[in-house]
Amino acid sequence: MLQFSSCKWLGNSLLCLLLGCVMLTSQVFAESETSATKVDSTGVSTAVQTNADKIEVKLTQAEKDLKDLSASLQQAQGEQKDAIQLQLFNKNNQLRNIIGTAINNKSLPNQELIKRVDIQQGYAAGAKTYLEETISKVEVEIDKAQDKDKLSLLNDYRELNEYLDSVYAQSWQNLEWLGKLGQTDVEGEEQLSSVLAQRMRLISATIDYFNQQLTTFDTQISAAPESEKTALQMNQLIVRQRRSIETDSLQSLITLGDKMGMETSEYKRQMFDVTGNITQDIFDSKVLLSIVSHWWSGGLDWLVDNAPSHLFQLVVFALILLLTRLVVRGVRRLVEKTVKSKNLNLSHLMQNFFVGMSGNIIWVIGIMVGLSQVGLNLAPILTGFGIAGVIIGFALQDTLSNFAAGMMLLIYRPFDVGDFVFAGGVDGKVSHMSLVNTTIRTFDNQIIIVPNSKIWGDVIKNVTHERIRRVDMVFGIGYGDDLLKAEQVLQDIVQAHPAVLKSPETNIRVHTLNTSSVDFIVRPWVKTDDYWDVYWDITKEVKLRFDREGISIPFPQQDVHLHMVKGAQIES
Repeated sequence: MLQFSSCKWLGNSLLCLLLGCVMLTSQVFAESETSATKVDSTGVSTAVQTNADKIEVKLTQAEKDLKDLSASLQQAQGEQKDAIQLQLFNKNNQLRNIIGTAINNKSLPNQELIKRVDIQQGYAAGAKTYLEETISKVEVEIDKAQDKDKLSLLNDYRELNEYLDSVYAQSWQNLEWLGKLGQTDVEGEEQLSSVLAQRMRLISATIDYFNQQLTTFDTQISAAPESEKTALQMNQLIVRQRRSIETDSLQSLITLGDKMGMETSEYKRQMFDVTGNITQDIFDSKVLLSIVSHWWSGGLDWLVDNAPSHLFQLVVFALILLLTRLVVRGVRRLVEKTVKSKNLNLSHLMQNFFVGMSGNIIWVIGIMVGLSQVGLNLAPILTGFGIAGVIIGFALQDTLSNFAAGMMLLIYRPFDVGDFVFAGGVDGKVSHMSLVNTTIRTFDNQIIIVPNSKIWGDVIKNVTHERIRRVDMVFGIGYGDDLLKAEQVLQDIVQAHPAVLKSPETNIRVHTLNTSSVDFIVRPWVKTDDYWDVYWDITKEVKLRFDREGISIPFPQQDVHLHMVKGAQIES
């Protein structure tokens, strides 16, 4: 239902057209009553006459209401006048519904119905002329008005276009009615088809113009300072409103054109480009062909206009990446040579970290410079990376925990590659370290990858961190053996081993008087790499020398003594 209460442009001209329609309809009613009397005197069927009487009653009532509203309109003012105008339009639509029902049911003679349809055609033709002229005036006022006043004028402009579209629909309905009544108006159909085709072409061109304006506004807003953006955004909003009005009108005309058998596939394609709405019309072969053809044509035009410049930009981008690669290689070599300096004494993990980070930073800078040369705006990309980083951070909390632990290992250096460690519940040699995990090779040649968070959250024992280590050994002799002799033998064995260091001094002492042995502690100092060789060699040599020197090595044993009581009797 159209509402025109806010439209100041629907004034006396449309009112005069509607009053003329009322007066002509009154004349037709008068003639129809005389005709009905004559028909009744000739003996027409009672049922048919009764149906005709009902239609005539409805028509008479609608005519009376139109007369009353017209009389009230002449005396009304302000908002009351606007309300009565709206009632007049609605009442005329009600009259058309009654006429349509009479035509479908053939309730009245064809000549009477044809006269009524002719009256509606005249009203539609006059309304169309008036509305087209008024719309042109409103367009001029919109162009001259201030931005703040344009939006209110656009509301009037939308209502005028909606009413004009409804008048076109009524004109086609009038022609359909005449066809049903045997008075096909071929010339009128051709004329209406020509007018609709011209209007659709005009609206289509207008929509394309507004699309170009919106594209220009988008470019201007993105580059304009903050002080100018408000005015540009207001103009952009006005253009979008005008495009929306034209799009709605084109959609109404497309629907009417389909009923009239007109070719509308190109306009449906344009509607899809503007609105993006997927309707059943899209699946029509002609519409699909039009969409594909338009895209293909647009793609070729884009290639012709932009391919050379974009090709040059791609070449520049490729050259920047190639140059970045060369710079990365040079920077990595320089950083690697620097971090491996003995003066810095950096761990392997920290060395790898600096080398990797230096290369990655150069790559990021190079890619950003390359993308800027292509013409991409880096601000949305960096914002997207920030948002993605937050999301990935929540999704990879455990990985980030390992990364943080890796940073702590990097800073405090509790061990390095090549060290023998006990970390994360695993014994072995560190073969590889990263910021996420540590690879440990066990003594039986198993590869175990331990997360850094588990290593940092547990006890770390670095066996080979220091350059020298003390070998702790314990040897026991029997209580009946020569204590001083055994001590001298141990001194000779330790001093004879070439891997034992002179400084710090070896410590050999009687340590414990145990339950079955006298225990010596033997603690020589060796290089870390010689630890196990010294341990095994001295243990072996102690056993051999003790055997040669007649010194016993006690081992746990238990003696059982039986005592017999003299004179004891055995009971049977």
